[in-house]
Amino acid sequence: MLLSEALENYQSDKMLEGYSLQTLKAYTVQYNLLVKHFPQEVKLEEIEHRDLKAYLVKDSERLKPASLGYRIHFVKSLFKWANDEGFIKNNPARKPKEPKTSIRI
Repeated sequence: MLLSEALENYQSDKMLEGYSLQTLKAYTVQYNLLVKHFPQEVKLEEIEHRDLKAYLVKDSERLKPASLGYRIHFVKSLFKWANDEGFIKNNPARKPKEPKTSIRI
């Protein structure tokens, strides 16, 4: 499956699971950021762990931990979904951990 095809299928499944429109819009923003880093015509199975790591590190200095955490959460969710659906054999996003965020008062 091409990266350009993934969002529509992913969002359809998440809609069936009852995700809110706001969450789906936020996922679209994260998807667009991912596409800016990877060409749209790249196949999901061609993306490796080191490629995802480079994508996440690229903006890590300027992002707050919560923003970086949400980006990691989306990437992990997208690739876990693709793995569970059988579009990819190995999940390259299973290792990154979300950063600890400070407690808001």
